[in-house]
Amino acid sequence: MAAGMKHYKRDGTLHKGGTHKMPNGDLHSGKTHGKTSVKLFHYKDLSKKAKEKADAGILRKTAKKEKGKKAKR
Repeated sequence: MAAGMKHYKRDGTLHKGGTHKMPNGDLHSGKTHGKTSVKLFHYKDLSKKAKEKADAGILRKTAKKEKGKKAKR
């Protein structure tokens, strides 16, 4: 997995926390492996439905940023 790239859970949710690499090379959530660790993916590896969810999250974040800029004016 490339450094600086965004990582997503299988359902398209953006992962913002720590990560660790498994012995097989897969990237998982969490600084260390635990019961709640899940495999992470690059955008290009997501299903069509997961990409739609990821895109919707990006649009919401962008709209929120723009709204904040207008309020500061």
